[in-house]
This record gives sequence, structure tokens and C-alpha cells, in this order.
Amino acid sequence: MSWIVQALIDALSIGSIYALTALGIGLIFGIMRLINFAHAEFITVTVYILVLAIGLGFPVALFFAAGGALVLALLSERLAFRPVRGANPSTLLITSFALSYLLQNTLVLIFGARPMGLNILPSLSQPLLIGDVRVPMIQVVTIAVTILLLLGTGAFLRKTRIGIEMRAAAVDFQMARLLGIRANRVIAVAFGLSGILASSAAVLYVAQTGVVEPRLGLHLALIGFVATVVGGMGSLPGAVLGGLAVGMVTVFLQVLLPADLRPFREAFVYMAVIMVLVLRPQGLFRPASARERV
Repeated sequence: MSWIVQALIDALSIGSIYALTALGIGLIFGIMRLINFAHAEFITVTVYILVLAIGLGFPVALFFAAGGALVLALLSERLAFRPVRGANPSTLLITSFALSYLLQNTLVLIFGARPMGLNILPSLSQPLLIGDVRVPMIQVVTIAVTILLLLGTGAFLRKTRIGIEMRAAAVDFQMARLLGIRANRVIAVAFGLSGILASSAAVLYVAQTGVVEPRLGLHLALIGFVATVVGGMGSLPGAVLGGLAVGMVTVFLQVLLPADLRPFREAFVYMAVIMVLVLRPQGLFRPASARERV
């Protein structure tokens, strides 16, 4: 029985990081219909800022890392995406690819391609005993921080004026603009929030893995994109639940598959994703923008 509890905690921990990543991607897609592949570099840049600033102490390093991701997200919106906002979706997609490659290769030029070790919170590697189960403290902290961030994001979107404007823009962007919602402000706030979520996922991920390399964010962003599709493109609750679902499937496959098949775990995960999309092409949740208006 204890292995089920252990696997469940592992799944919630990694699923929480996937959920934060998927929510950041889903926010931008909901408003701009843009799949922002540069979200991967928001994550990676956060980690490299942590590497540079960790000597100043973790709280200061965290402040600079989150601030760096926020500034990078806002600059990418202003300099890369705003000039092509009215273009067709393929142009926006290519722009996000180009920005992602530019940032990724800039990091390689500055820091090199070799992975580095980074132990930002060694005290959280100590286990916490829950009955017969030994749970690393970092997993408990990851789950708790994710819950707080999701509740905070939900409250921001429901209780604040700009949050309500963002939700309205996600349902019908053109109608929202006609009703007086300022597009530049709504999109900039969405990018800023996406950057904060990316930095949160980055810190929690590197605290668990302890490895930094230029393609770190790509892995998380790819899973975040898959989770967004599974949850339902444009649905923020769907993105969160999609991230949790992918994390659950990944961990339980790791536990349940025979040892010979574990190297092919990712193939089974994507097979499960395909099955979900065959049964529900719109994803698990249908976004409000896709519902028929009467």
C-alpha cells in the first residue's frame, strides 16, 4: 500500500510542475491563439539567473530569477510578438520558434552546452516520514507552492478587473476590444503572468533535479503543450488538469511497467495522449470560446 502513496505523491509533485507550465502556455494561447514555444526559454533563463545569483542567497536569487523571467516575457511580447500580432497564425508560430532558438543559442554561447549541477535548497532534500513512506521535503513544498500559485492565479483572474478583462479576451478577443478592453495591456499582463508561472516551474523543477542545461525548458514546454492539448486548447482549468494527468500517467507507468519497457515510458505516455484525443478531439474540457452562442 505504501508504494501507492509514494507513487501518488511523486505523481502530484511532477504533475504540479507540468500544470504550472501548461497554465503559462494556456494563458497566452487563450488570448492570442499563439502556441508560444519561447515559453521554454522563459524557464531556462530563470534557471541560469539562479546560477548567477545563488551566491547572494536563495531569496535574493529567487527575486532576480522571477524578475528576469517577467522582464523577458514582457520584452518578447513588446519586441517580437506585438509587431506581428495581426499576422496569420503560422507567422506567429514561426516567430515563437525563432525567438526560442535565438534565446537557446544565446545561452549556449554564454554558458556552454554542458550540463551544470545546481543545489539551490539542500535542506529540502531531507525526507519527511508519513507512516511508512519517506517523502522528500521538496516534493511536499512543490505541491504546496503549486496549490498556492493556482489559487492565486484563479483569484487574480476572477476578482481583479484586469483578470476579468483577460477572461473576456480569451472568450472573444475582438468583441472584448470593441467593448473597450485595451488589447496591449491585457496581452502584456498575460505574458507577465506567463513569465512568473514559468519561473515558478523552473525553480521547483531544478530544485528536484539539480541539473541545469540550455535545453532544460524545452522538455517542460513540450509536456506543457501536450497537457494543454489534452486539457482542451484555450481552457485554463483544462491545462492545469491536463498537466496533472500527464504527470500521473508518467509516474504510474514508471512504477507499473516491467523493467525492460521502462525506457519506452514516454512512448506509452504519448500513446495515452493519442487515445484521449481520438476519444475527445476537443480535449478533456471544452473552452468557453468554443461553445455555441445563442
